[in-house]
Amino acid sequence: MNIDVSAIFQIAGIGIVVAMIHTVLKQMGKEDMAHWVTLIGFVVVLFMVVSLLNDLFQEIKTIFLFQ
Repeated sequence: MNIDVSAIFQIAGIGIVVAMIHTVLKQMGKEDMAHWVTLIGFVVVLFMVVSLLNDLFQEIKTIFLFQ
């Protein structure tokens, strides 16, 4: 099983970009948009994590069921 480090860097990059956009929008006084950007960033990262967890569970399934 190989470790995919690029996924960790993608998640960290998305977090940094979302944090910067959130800060800029909050400084401009558009807190509603800032919250939406944060929510959308969270959903994108959540889908990425769910995909990675699916791969992990498939790997565990193949190991324990000897497929």
